[in-house]
Amino acid sequence: MKRAPFYLLLPGFVTLAAVGVPLAYLVLRALEADPQTLAGVVFRPRNFALLASTLQLTVGVLVVALLLALPLAWLTTRTDLPAGRLASLIGVLPLAVPGYVTAYALLSLGGPYGLGARVLGVPLPHLNGYLGALIALSLYTYPYFYMNLRSAFLRLDPALEEAARALGHPPLSVFRRVVLPQLVPAFTAGGLLVALHVFADFGVVSLMRYPTFSYAIYLQYSTAYDRVGAAWLALWLLTLTATLLFFEARVARDAAARTQKRPPPKLRLGRLRPLAQAYLVGLYTLSVGLPLSALLYWARAGFARIERADLLEALARSVLASAPAAVFALALALPLAYLGVRYARGAARTLERAAYLGYAVPPLVLALALVFFTLKAVPWLYQTLFVLVYAYTFHFLAEALSPLRAALSQVPAAVEEAARALGSRTPAVFVRILLPLLRPGLASGGILVFLSTLKELPLTLLLAPIGYDTLAINVWSYTQEAMFAEAAPYALTLLAGGAVFAGLLLGSEGGRR
Repeated sequence: MKRAPFYLLLPGFVTLAAVGVPLAYLVLRALEADPQTLAGVVFRPRNFALLASTLQLTVGVLVVALLLALPLAWLTTRTDLPAGRLASLIGVLPLAVPGYVTAYALLSLGGPYGLGARVLGVPLPHLNGYLGALIALSLYTYPYFYMNLRSAFLRLDPALEEAARALGHPPLSVFRRVVLPQLVPAFTAGGLLVALHVFADFGVVSLMRYPTFSYAIYLQYSTAYDRVGAAWLALWLLTLTATLLFFEARVARDAAARTQKRPPPKLRLGRLRPLAQAYLVGLYTLSVGLPLSALLYWARAGFARIERADLLEALARSVLASAPAAVFALALALPLAYLGVRYARGAARTLERAAYLGYAVPPLVLALALVFFTLKAVPWLYQTLFVLVYAYTFHFLAEALSPLRAALSQVPAAVEEAARALGSRTPAVFVRILLPLLRPGLASGGILVFLSTLKELPLTLLLAPIGYDTLAINVWSYTQEAMFAEAAPYALTLLAGGAVFAGLLLGSEGGRR
């Protein structure tokens, strides 16, 4: 295979430096204290308590999300459940609802002035702390398990199950001894995504007042003004994330060989069909219906209490930061995708993978690293829109890269070679041949980055210019003060914008098929 030209390697080096240099400075900043202070900061008992509470929440969310997703994946792939495709579509809808909006809905239910007391006439208990965070994060993250399990169920080889049944094994034994082992890669991939989201989550745990590393980093930086302590908490969280990625890579590599590929049969539900339908309705009501109902109820009073100009200004600020990030991410992802597909080995492969570095770093850790780095190296850039767009671009670059990589993989290299053989130069081949073929991938990547940045909270909170209140910041700030009516218009606008662009994303996917 020929060597990649330097102009294709350059975006990879830029990406590596853009994330690596601030992280390296974060380590230097953490080591600034004298050895005695350092030992006290690194090994203080509170850090171990935060580690325990973070792991406790992660394990709880993994268990609950798996219990919600496994029956849903099985019902929509292996049974004759009516409207299975619609059920599958609704199964991923919770991803369009930010976790802090689900937390908002749960918080607004309880108390003497909550939604329960106003609608039912009975005050409901407040949901906060571990239980509130567990419910909100489980309802938000179970689609990550669902998507992986659904794909795995569709690829299972039915011959193995038929052979087990022929040997006299009852259905439960077949599921436990034949089906479950083949689902290990899906459990691993889904579990990794869920765990990474719990590690990185700030909106839910801060609203629920549950202490994790993310919440502690924010408090240490913004209220205690302890920069060294915040840097070490960030390094603890970064180490935890790296450890998880390391073990996931080992498990996924060992389990991949057990995956089979055969179309699955459909099981008749019979008398169990009403029970299955009740399960789906209950799940969708909790994950999508509850947040939406709470927002619509509070919005009736909320629109009267806020200034329309403030709402439009928050929307404009959100778009003003998200749109450039989507464009820059696409501009970087395009050469990286080409590098990964056409030169998939050695340094080229490594540089393409650099795009995932920013995505793997928890947002608060990346934000803190950029705060320290800009204050030291380029103080005139501190808390400017440029730094916010910079953080958005490199954190969500991987979301632009994946659709582009998939689209480029479907274009044979022979197409480009034929165009060159006919006398076209490389720029002309790119503009006249590749760009039209990659248009669906460009649209999907751009929309994904735009959607993610629109609802992004921790990066915005630490890096946005003073007074630059986006939709996400307004939802979080008003909810923190229990001003649910005032928060509702901002959250509804956020969801409406997300729904519009999710529709555009589905449209671009449909066009690609």
